[in-house]
Amino acid sequence: MPISRRALTAVAVALVLPLSACGPGGGDGGTSDASGKVEGDITFQTWNLRANFKDYFEDLIAAFEEKYPDTHVKWIDQPAEGYADKISADAGGGTLPDVVNVSPDLVAPLARAGLALDLDKAAARYRKEYLPGAWAGHRVPGTTGTYAFPWYLNTGPLFYNKALFQKAGLDPEKPPKTYDELFADALEMAEKSGGRVATLANVPTIEDFGRYGVPLMNEQGTAFTFNDPKGVELLTKYKQLYDAKALDPQALTATGESAGKKFLTGAVAMNPGSALDLGNFKKNAPSLYRNIGITDQITSTGHVNMYVMGVMVNSRTRHTPAAVAFAHFVTDARNQMVFAKRVAIFPSTAGSLDDPYFTREDGTDETRVRVAAAKSLKNAVNYTPVLFSEQMKTALRNEVAKALQGKESPKEALDNAVKAADRLLRQG
Repeated sequence: MPISRRALTAVAVALVLPLSACGPGGGDGGTSDASGKVEGDITFQTWNLRANFKDYFEDLIAAFEEKYPDTHVKWIDQPAEGYADKISADAGGGTLPDVVNVSPDLVAPLARAGLALDLDKAAARYRKEYLPGAWAGHRVPGTTGTYAFPWYLNTGPLFYNKALFQKAGLDPEKPPKTYDELFADALEMAEKSGGRVATLANVPTIEDFGRYGVPLMNEQGTAFTFNDPKGVELLTKYKQLYDAKALDPQALTATGESAGKKFLTGAVAMNPGSALDLGNFKKNAPSLYRNIGITDQITSTGHVNMYVMGVMVNSRTRHTPAAVAFAHFVTDARNQMVFAKRVAIFPSTAGSLDDPYFTREDGTDETRVRVAAAKSLKNAVNYTPVLFSEQMKTALRNEVAKALQGKESPKEALDNAVKAADRLLRQG
């Protein structure tokens, strides 16, 4: 799919697989043994990458086939629109490619249906090559395996407007690092500006609850738990921000784009972003660009959020050694580094983020953000539960809105959101 920080936010579309799909470990014609000779014809499916990276993937495939002369890789690229539906149809029809580009939410139903190869069994020897948080990104609650090689990662820093901080009497060189500091600064900003400047433009999402330290789901993967006291505490604090206009009044309906525009015009003081945003600031808001501050994501856990893409092996492939070897080849340190230097993404392989490309600034906007993001990714995690679907996100957002508007208490809102999410989980 198109590679950007926002694009790497999992689309979380719930896949509906046929009831006849076998459970984990089953499958016709497949084997979990990847130790045999690497040979045979396999198919590799990517997610809307051909238009911009055709040469890269053709060279990648050619290098693999040169290394393993008895193999042939057929590359299939699917458009972004309808990708989840295409995977669902292929899974139901028995035509799922041997190696598939997936996000964690897309791999979850495939794993539960026994269609994703458990790499903890078939490819455990490769595990140490990847960052622990990245390898864990394609685990599914209620199962014991890992169902995709981690591929490219992304995260984004938090931008803040130093001029607005200074005007509110806050130290522009000391942005908030904790949620307590964030909430205190936000209330101060709203008071000093007479409610004209909010600090944040978005309501809390499931990711925010995770970064606050809220337990999101039970270990069995059978129920959500973000309505616990700590979750209620977070939403209560957001309600206080909303009442004080420290949270933008239009946050209830905000999108990433609209929140970005609010930050661009000085209506909000902080906003998440990426290296691509700095060029936009420089061109369209030079005064903001001159006063831009860059800091880490706010977190109570010590771990920032990461967005992760993966490469899954079809458990029913007839050429398991070749499929596993190719999935590993795509995601190994060398090939990830080559890809990362062509696109604004980060490798998931251990040690790669220590490369000078990710540690040395050269005075450009791009490296300012790249170095900051790479540093935080070393121990980052993917907070969004792989079983948390788009419908569940909508349910949570609707209930959060009711709490902020005073139509429900924070506890009632989160209880209702958990009930809706659990109901959808059972239906899936």
